Amino acid sequence: MRLKRLAALGSLALLLGGGWWVGSWAWAAGSSSSAITWLCRPGQAGDPCSGNLSTTAIGSSGAMQLSNPAPSKSAFDCFYVYPTVSREHAINANLQIQRSEVATAFSQAAPFSQVCRVWAPMYPQLTLEGLALGLSGKVKPKTFLRALDTAYQGVLAAWKDYLRKHNHGRPVILIGHSQGATMLIRLIQSQIDPSPVLRGRTLLAILAGGNLVVPEGKTVGGSFQHLPLCTAAERTGCVIAYSTFPSRPPPDALFGIPGQGVSLMAGQDTRRGLQVACVNPAAVGGGRGFLLPEFPTMEIPRAERPKVQTAWVSFPEFYTARCRQAGDATWLQVTHAAAAGRPVVHETQGPTWGYHPFDINLALGNLVRDVAAAERAYLRQN
Repeated sequence: MRLKRLAALGSLALLLGGGWWVGSWAWAAGSSSSAITWLCRPGQAGDPCSGNLSTTAIGSSGAMQLSNPAPSKSAFDCFYVYPTVSREHAINANLQIQRSEVATAFSQAAPFSQVCRVWAPMYPQLTLEGLALGLSGKVKPKTFLRALDTAYQGVLAAWKDYLRKHNHGRPVILIGHSQGATMLIRLIQSQIDPSPVLRGRTLLAILAGGNLVVPEGKTVGGSFQHLPLCTAAERTGCVIAYSTFPSRPPPDALFGIPGQGVSLMAGQDTRRGLQVACVNPAAVGGGRGFLLPEFPTMEIPRAERPKVQTAWVSFPEFYTARCRQAGDATWLQVTHAAAAGRPVVHETQGPTWGYHPFDINLALGNLVRDVAAAERAYLRQN
């Protein structure tokens, strides 16, 4: 793969992967296991993936309902890989835990602690500056591709460390967004998909905004040869993947179209006969469903922030979603209904991005429920 093929990534050099900017959040978290630094690890002091989950749900009438879920002592593990957030002045990030990683882990992964023990490694991801350097041609193509592989090797090392020292045969849910999803696509391709043992231990994979591909009209093949897309609720050993847009993605979209944009970060540059996968987290079996958006309260812009005292705010029955396909694009179309007092997401980075910064949070409540459903199915089967 040549650097010129990566030009389609365009403004990915600005990729934050989370929602509204959350740079003011911070925890004193972090520990290491051998050479692995864990951003989130069960029992770790200050773990952002097991933070405050107090939530205010604001209904369509404006009525508020409070809840205070707590992390569970689950029999299942989640392995989470965060999106591009590092603002370090280097092509690859170091393993020092900084507020951007902590804030993103809290925003995207903490609610999963209700249904699994969350593990999240620090990894030498391609930084925002690294993407900009590569796409501007200020570093050699081999240097850029080597940096991308460095990021993957960090995730791979953490996965092997986790399996060797911490997993103890527990079933695993894999969760990744954007660059994190592309890292997990590579990990599943090389480590899990070819292994019947590890496939059997993989309860579910959630790969949002990573352009996982399947043959047109199929549920398996393309990125993975054995792990299929999920086609029904309470199914195990399958994948939920999607990219959110308010309407059909433009031809130069960074997500939803195979062989371009974020696809190239996973080494997938083929378009013919393939489509980007779409599984609706609000209706895994197909059709339309209500999304259950959840956002950390402090992430919402001050002018739109509800006056609540909880760490989280949710907006049930505000958005609907269904998978759509047109031409070479496949996407999760998100539609909102007018409702006073509830903020609306926008294409903050432009039409080529769609709702990508909000991929996880728009469906966070659904995804937690999807994991719980897969766990129930697993327990029935075993």
